[in-house]
Amino acid sequence: MTDEPETPAPDETPMQKALRLKKAALAERPTPPRGGKFQREQKAGIAAGKSKPWMSR
Repeated sequence: MTDEPETPAPDETPMQKALRLKKAALAERPTPPRGGKFQREQKAGIAAGKSKPWMSR
């Protein structure tokens, strides 16, 4: 599954190895694109909640 050497570091515990492999696997996963409505409103300078005037008192 991975291209790592079979000889672990001498001071690496099995738990540390599992955590390192998990972090590597998560880093390889594709991330969703950023920039939803909230980010667009922040970039445009619109105050939070101004896009929903019915939410104000």
